[in-house]
Amino acid sequence: MKKDSINHYERAFGNWLIDSGLRYVAIDEQKRAAFGRGDLKSFDYLLYPANQPAIIAEVKGRKFTGKSLAALSGLQCWVTADDIAGLVEWQQVLGNGHEAAFVFAYHIEPVDVDLDGRAFYEYDGRRYIFFAVALEAYRRYMKLRSPRWKTVTLSADDFRRCAIQMQDLLL
Repeated sequence: MKKDSINHYERAFGNWLIDSGLRYVAIDEQKRAAFGRGDLKSFDYLLYPANQPAIIAEVKGRKFTGKSLAALSGLQCWVTADDIAGLVEWQQVLGNGHEAAFVFAYHIEPVDVDLDGRAFYEYDGRRYIFFAVALEAYRRYMKLRSPRWKTVTLSADDFRRCAIQMQDLLL
């Protein structure tokens, strides 16, 4: 687990990686200059799934307060233009054998949410569900969310098309 994680979403995801027995490296934002890119937005984890390219993962924590995950609607999946640009550049820096993705860590707030048979993870008294969206898929379908805040998002249909539950992707 990342010792310097500043939010519960990253801590939960890091502990899920440990509990799942997955190989990973937590990225220390202070050491990103070692790549010669001190001005480049850092990512959170390098994931090493068996028989797959390494995944450059940017974790985005969101809260889910809906009643059901059956249609995968109501899941916020916005990111910033800087998040996109940073992952694009890291993918170029790290080269072949690395694919970038957003990991959306959803804190499932209501106790009685219908998870539609999806696996969840309990950490520190909270329930989480993790989805990944490959950077290239995100870029293909993203739509402007806020010009002022320079954020983009996916429609619910596009999120359903692109999102893969982390257990299905890595285990």
